[in-house]
Amino acid sequence: MLATLLSATLVALDGRVIRVEVDVAPGLPGFTIVGLGDASIREARERVRGALRNAGFVHPPRRITVNLAPADVPKTGSAADLAIAIGILIGSEQFTPRAGRAALIGEVSLGGEIRPVPGLLPMVAALARRSVRRVIVPADGADEARLVDGLEVVPAATLVEAVDALRSRRRAAPTRPARVELAPAAAASAGRPGPALAPPLPPPDLADVRGQVEARRALEVALAGGHGLLMIGPPGTGKTMLARTIPKLLPPLSDADSLSATIVASASGEGPIHALVRTPPFRAPHHTSSYAAIVGGGPRLAPGEVTRADNGVLFLDELAEFSRDVLEALRQPLEDGRVSIVRAAGAVTLPARFQLVAATNPCPCGHAGEDDRCICGESVPARYVGRISGPLRDRIDVWVTLARIRAAVMFDDAEPESSDVVGARIAAARALQQARPGGKLNSRIGSRGLRAVARLRPVTRDRLSELADAERLSGRGTERLLRVARTVADLAGADAVEVEHLEEAARWRPPSSRPVMALAV
Repeated sequence: MLATLLSATLVALDGRVIRVEVDVAPGLPGFTIVGLGDASIREARERVRGALRNAGFVHPPRRITVNLAPADVPKTGSAADLAIAIGILIGSEQFTPRAGRAALIGEVSLGGEIRPVPGLLPMVAALARRSVRRVIVPADGADEARLVDGLEVVPAATLVEAVDALRSRRRAAPTRPARVELAPAAAASAGRPGPALAPPLPPPDLADVRGQVEARRALEVALAGGHGLLMIGPPGTGKTMLARTIPKLLPPLSDADSLSATIVASASGEGPIHALVRTPPFRAPHHTSSYAAIVGGGPRLAPGEVTRADNGVLFLDELAEFSRDVLEALRQPLEDGRVSIVRAAGAVTLPARFQLVAATNPCPCGHAGEDDRCICGESVPARYVGRISGPLRDRIDVWVTLARIRAAVMFDDAEPESSDVVGARIAAARALQQARPGGKLNSRIGSRGLRAVARLRPVTRDRLSELADAERLSGRGTERLLRVARTVADLAGADAVEVEHLEEAARWRPPSSRPVMALAV
């Protein structure tokens, strides 16, 4: 007997509806799966066989053929396990569904439990676009599936519960989860990896960072306009701690960006997801991360760190320690806001509109400029930071040097501004930018739009020319200087960019007339 059911698979960030055809026929016992499935799908034979037996059903001693259609589309993962198991039960006439047509998504264990799978949200969304009105999903993933409107979500914790749901016409309770934030430290189920550098504790408050007035201001300006930021300084000066305060400084995501971030989190296996992600992503991969880990790829074209940081921040600590090919791969997403991945499995273009925040030591030992401590040769520091190529440096708008803090400053009674205070200014500045035509942050405004929002007076225009000539800035460099100045003006609540805003923005530029290492020495 032939049984046909619907399921889905994940390709990059998109769900693809697949038809699971199960033929249970007389003949020598066998179990074959066709349809361009990967190793995980081929191993479904053993998972399904054990699940049926341990759930109290019979694995029929017949010839079983499973076809995953369309046959020319590669399928990956274990999302079709449940549909295959149910198809065998229907094809062997162990039960007859009465609840109408339903799609099924879920991995089955040898004990008959139904486990959640990465990408449940985009897969359910794909089914909804195909006018599917009922879907059975793992109980642990029901909240995630209910984020998609227009269909009935039926949770099932075991294979027995899935069969009971298909036997019954009773509708599941149409509850929707509360829209709370996805904890940044949420680890994926079934041992899947969680976010990179996802601390179990909340991010530190900006008030915990003593001293470093210039660096605090640079961070505020960079976050207010979405500008790239590079912090240079010896170990222990607070570079990483400043970066770790970022999640508390950024305003919540808009509805559209929140949905996009939730889809990326789902496809990346950052479950369990119970609501839309409202906190901007903060990704901090280790400097030993591979090209594929940063850019993306693999058999199912999985998103990399640049995509997982979309609409958020990508923090690269020890920037000069990253491999050259990884750093050069950042140029396209920093410029275009997307990354193209071409592999044997196919080609996709993924979103990658992130803000780059980076930190680096001034030299391998970290003590350049401290003659009594630096053990590097005289030319080593310049070569070390020189690993950051010119095109990548040109895409970083805000540069700041951190020096060691004296003990008197560390234990001063004066309380620095908190994340709430600084975050309120950042949110107000971003609101001004998004209220303008186009609704873009200053870092993303085009040349024509930049001239319109800058509103330069003649004296300000003359000062801009002087600064550009003094620093020998290119046309793109001059525009980047003006974008940062527009952000400084927004933080001040000014309608037009004034001379003082330009001069502050010029402080954050890397001097082009001397080596980059002059910033750190």
